[in-house]
Order: sequence, then C-alpha cells, then structure tokens
Amino acid sequence: MTLLLRAGLVVTGSQEIENGWVFIRDGMVAATGSGPAPHADEWVNELNCVAMPGLVNAHDHMYQWATRGYVTDGTLFEWLRALYPVWARIDAGTVRVAARAAMARLMLSGCTLSTDHHYVFPHGGHGIFEALVETARELGLRFHPCRGSMSLGESQGGLPPDTVVEEDDAILAHTELMIKRFHNPKPGSMCRVVVAPCSPFSVTPQLMRDSAELARHHRVRLHTHLAETLDEERFCVERFGRRPVELMEDLGWTGDDVWYAHGIHLNNAEIDRIAEVKTGIAHCPSSNMRLGAGACRVEHLVRAGARVGLGVDGSASNEDANLAMEAHLALLLARVRASSAQALDARGAWRLATRGGADCLGRDDCGSLEPGKCADIACFRVDDLAHAGIKDPLAGLALAPPARAQTVLVNGRVVVREGRLLTADEDEITRDIAAASRRLATGD
Repeated sequence: MTLLLRAGLVVTGSQEIENGWVFIRDGMVAATGSGPAPHADEWVNELNCVAMPGLVNAHDHMYQWATRGYVTDGTLFEWLRALYPVWARIDAGTVRVAARAAMARLMLSGCTLSTDHHYVFPHGGHGIFEALVETARELGLRFHPCRGSMSLGESQGGLPPDTVVEEDDAILAHTELMIKRFHNPKPGSMCRVVVAPCSPFSVTPQLMRDSAELARHHRVRLHTHLAETLDEERFCVERFGRRPVELMEDLGWTGDDVWYAHGIHLNNAEIDRIAEVKTGIAHCPSSNMRLGAGACRVEHLVRAGARVGLGVDGSASNEDANLAMEAHLALLLARVRASSAQALDARGAWRLATRGGADCLGRDDCGSLEPGKCADIACFRVDDLAHAGIKDPLAGLALAPPARAQTVLVNGRVVVREGRLLTADEDEITRDIAAASRRLATGD
C-alpha cells in the first residue's frame, strides 16, 4: 500500500520543503521531495497546510481526564491529597472512557505517539492496563503505556492513602506480565511497555531498585516523576538525605533508558549530569504553571545537550491535551526564564514536540519524516484566520498554536481528516466522559 501526501510546506526535521510531498509505503516514509512525485495508491492533498512529524506526548495520566477542574488553586501535594480518594474509585471502565477522551483529544491536536503513566490500581481492580492498550489500538494511536505503581502509603510515611497502594511483589509480577503480553520492541512498533514507579514520595527505594532491574532484564524503558516541586525536594532530603537527582543516582535510575517527568528544580551540576548520562526530561509547561510548581530550565537543558520532550501531563492538572499549546508555552517560558528572545526559537520548540519526545521514549524510528522512519504526520492549516498571511508559517504555528490539526496520519493511516477523528465517534466520546466524570464526582 502506498500513499502520497502533499503540503504547502513539508518539515522533515532536517529540511523544510515548499510545495513538498511525502511518499509512504507500508506505513513508513519511503521518500520526500518537491516537484514530480511517485505514483501512489492513495493521495492526500493539504496544500494549505504545514506538514510536520507527528507530535510526541512524553508524559500523561489519561485516567485524569475524568477529574478535570478539581483543586484549581492548589499546590501539587494539596491537589494530590484531594484527588487520591476520588481516584480510588476508578475501575477499568472509567479508565477506558477517560483514555478514549484523552487519546482523541491528543490525536486531534496532531499527536501520533503518546505515553501514559498510569499508577493508580485500586484494590480489587482488574483490566485497567489492558483497557489502555486496547483503547490505543482501537483509535490507532502509537502508544507507550507505563505500568506505574505506588507502594509507600500514608501509614509508612508516604503521600498516597493506603487504599491506593499495592504490595511490591504484586506490582513487579503484574508489570512483568504486561511486558510479556504487550511489549513489542521491533521497529515501527505500535506498543511498547514502560516500567514506571510513580515518584520518590509514593514508592519505596527497594521498589525503585527492583523496577530498574526488571526493566533492564526485559530491555524496556524506565519513567518516573522527578524534581517537580520544592515539597518533593524537602521530602527526599528529610527522608533519604538526598536531593531527588542524587537519590535517582543511588537507586540506579539514570542512563539513556530513563526519562523523568518535569525536572524543574535542578541545579547546574544536575543539568550537566542528566545531559552526560543521556537521561531524558519531559517538560510539562501547562501543568507546571497550573500547579505553581515552577518552570523547567528547558533552555539550559537543551544547551547542555540533554534529551528534552514535551508532555501534556494529566488532564486534571492541565484540563487540555494539546501539544501545540505545550510547544507554544515552552517557547514563551524559556524566554521569560532567560529574559532573552534567543532562549528558544519556534523551530526549537517544535523539535521538543517531535524529535525530543521521540528521543525520551527511545524511538529512533519516530520524530522526523526521513526515509525509513514511521509515517506519522501532522498537518496544520496556515490559511485560516489565525495564521493567514503570517510571514513564517512554521513560526506562526508556534506563536499562535492551532486548536486542531487538519489531517493526521499514524503508521501511514489517515486517522484525522478535516479536523475530525475518523477512528471513533467524537460526540459519543464526549457523552461518555461527561457521564463518567459525574459518577466519580458523586461517588455513584
């Protein structure tokens, strides 16, 4: 099966081709160019669009789509304490509905590859992880589900209530089972499983060590929250006598198979060390601002050579899932932090949203539109009211982020066309998530 996509501007990652095309064969990019194009079985013409690599979401909690709008003025720890009892009521059905909404919104914003850090497994709940994988398969999203975990409950000095924590042995056994069932390491894979204890304040050091050992035994990646707030920093210093990054070093949680969410409160030496060992950082600007957590020093991380991607984070601390908006905010926040318009440019912001996220997730087959890469493409209109006439269309999309993509391809398959999702009914998803959110809010 072959497909040819034409666009007014094709951004491959290394080139910007005016009136360009992407030739796709069997879900992979076969060639790019301009002028006469190869014959294809199917054509997609988006001459009013910029076509770029599909956007990559490097951090999320999709179940939280069912709890948006809670604790709108709280800090992270205040927000978590209020929401843990609500999340204790989730089940596989709730997770499926929330994931459909989160994934649909991501895909409509141009996302083609997403992770999901799911760490809430209420006692007696079954089928939650399976629901995530099945939903991504149904909608056609390339997916890296993280089997998260919490084992350090309030009775042991942790933050989460004991009702939402699990025993270490059960966590490890289930994580290994999910790897064996769903992880596909092959190039072009649509699903790869990640091992992801939640955070230093919600799991034991031993679980962190054992999780790293399990992941490396199966050659899968590792993910956790780190250096998100000063409260977390104080917790680590008081309980472990270590700053968060030092703790990760002690526990074996550094290297090119690891990426952290947030990475806000890092000193210069820690930034250099993260870059040196090639550990990734998922920058989540909307969530960080929503919770007043601070701003990641993204411009310093990029300058140091670190792997940096973007994440929408959980929708309860963002209320949206638009990676174009995250690129926009990353660009502006870097300039605020550095007091310089040169801190991060528009093309650098799009690199974070594409190649940077793919690097964090360990995908050397995604994040650019080069021959041999996955045919994951997002097309954004530049002839609409928000963008028509902008001198530099690519910069214009970063400075005026679009609410929706015009067309999205995943694995060479068109999943969004004319701003509408083709793989599911958006109206049905909207009704279902409204009902699920009401049930959680009332406890029914």
